[in-house]
Amino acid sequence: MADRLLLDLPGPPRRLARRPEGVPSSNPRRRRPDRWRQLGIGLGLSGAGGGLLASLMFIPERFDTLLLVSTAIANVIGGLSRLGVGLLQLTGVLVVALLALLALVLLLGGMVRMARCLASPPPLNRGAAATRSQPVAKTTRER
Repeated sequence: MADRLLLDLPGPPRRLARRPEGVPSSNPRRRRPDRWRQLGIGLGLSGAGGGLLASLMFIPERFDTLLLVSTAIANVIGGLSRLGVGLLQLTGVLVVALLALLALVLLLGGMVRMARCLASPPPLNRGAAATRSQPVAKTTRER
């Protein structure tokens, strides 16, 4: 067995060495943004949120929000009822179409059966005499 096949199997996972706290990373992609940039981003986000809240406070002065909400709810209910009526009508159309298809299949099956009946030769006359069987002589075995 000197000619063994050497397989390159994966070994145990390598553990990455941790850097001590406070040692900066050499990878530029992992660098934290500087404090002034973080402060600017934080002020921008806070200003955007405050401005949006202030603009939302002015909506009740220009619009009747209760009327807006009740109209929206009425439109949703009306839309759902129209959807239900539409689904019922579509179901009715599908039932009528299936019944028409069933009627055509039954009509075609009946016509094929009648055509087979008329086209086939008449059956042989197997009256009562043909159905009676002659008695078979019973043979017994005696030893």
